[in-house]
Amino acid sequence: MGLFDRLFGVEKKEPAEEEVEETVASEAAEADGAEMASEPELPTEEKTESEGLMESQLEEVSEAASEEMTSEVEKVTADTLPDYYVQMRAQLDAASRKVEEEQFQEALEEVRKRRETETEKYNRSLQKTRSGFLESLNAFFANFRTVDEEFFEELEELLITSDVGVQVATQLTEDLRQEARLENAKKPEDLRRVIIEKLVDIYDKDGHYEEEINFQEGLTVMLFVGVNGVGKTTSIGKLAYRYKEEGRKVMLVAADTFRAGAVAQLVEWGNRVDVPVVTGPEKSDPASVVYDGLERAQAEGVDVLLIDTAGRLQNKDNLMAELEKIGRIIQRVVPDAPHENLLALDASTGQNALVQAKEFSKITPVTGIVLTKIDGTARGGVVLAIRQELDIPVKLIGFGEKLDDIGDFKSEQFMRSLLDGVFVSDID
Repeated sequence: MGLFDRLFGVEKKEPAEEEVEETVASEAAEADGAEMASEPELPTEEKTESEGLMESQLEEVSEAASEEMTSEVEKVTADTLPDYYVQMRAQLDAASRKVEEEQFQEALEEVRKRRETETEKYNRSLQKTRSGFLESLNAFFANFRTVDEEFFEELEELLITSDVGVQVATQLTEDLRQEARLENAKKPEDLRRVIIEKLVDIYDKDGHYEEEINFQEGLTVMLFVGVNGVGKTTSIGKLAYRYKEEGRKVMLVAADTFRAGAVAQLVEWGNRVDVPVVTGPEKSDPASVVYDGLERAQAEGVDVLLIDTAGRLQNKDNLMAELEKIGRIIQRVVPDAPHENLLALDASTGQNALVQAKEFSKITPVTGIVLTKIDGTARGGVVLAIRQELDIPVKLIGFGEKLDDIGDFKSEQFMRSLLDGVFVSDID
């Protein structure tokens, strides 16, 4: 019995048998017609009983056929299926696995797009600074055929306008003058590699960068200062998300009570990253809010306490008094805190950021810089100026608008990204 017969329980009739049956049926019909002409018609009741008997027999045959069909279907297994059906099943399984693999790869690619590597973030964020610096230097070298005093004066002006700072520009230019005399350099091209070496040496200094955050075994207290609008509160929110993702227990303190908007902004960040925020009544004493935050942090076993403060640099005396009071309150609860005094600077302000750093350094001991908005500016060279003129390490860097667009500052990675593609032929 073939597959069709097993599935449907009906046996095909051969043509010879069908012809024989038709002949027999025709002859029987003629005989019946002759008998009907001579014999009386059967009573109606007898005809009804005959039909009922026939229907009963048909039902029994149908049930038997149905049972036989069910029995045959149950016997069908992978071993008894034809080869083509097994192959079809294998092809379908393979196709399904291929689709699943493609879907997985697509999902993985999306994750990769969302999560840049640290190197990719540096390269992306410094693209404007790097391209601007490269274009300026290439244009500069194209204008000079010999190394003379005008060459050095123009180079110094170029470096200053590139926001590397007056001291950096002056020192680099003077070093190049000496190098040109020692090497008897006559062509500007001879000094390309030297410029790179001197820029790196200026940032390198003695090789002590102190860029790592000073985390403690227990509670780490980080105090943030900076003028309004530089991205201070946003940086705190992003750091809260980052440290929480690392498995630390984080809490925020809204000590910029002078501006209601600042408190609301920090509370919004806390809700967004699911981190508690300690607040006080509007215009309340910032130091009292900090005190409440410290006590709660200790009671709840917090790992990192991030404190947002006011940035009213235009009234330095009041700000200094406020920060000094906050410092005393912190040390009353945690004697060796704050463990970090971090100044947020907007990289896009260039030399103005350097001015802010100098002013805040007079007000409070700054242990590190949070450099924000580096991705939207061509003034990333201000990092060199901060390093040279203030000797304050940049500890954190903001790469953009995304939630994870903040990271530890790494000078080697920064310099590599800043100078990538500049004078490639000389480096290689």
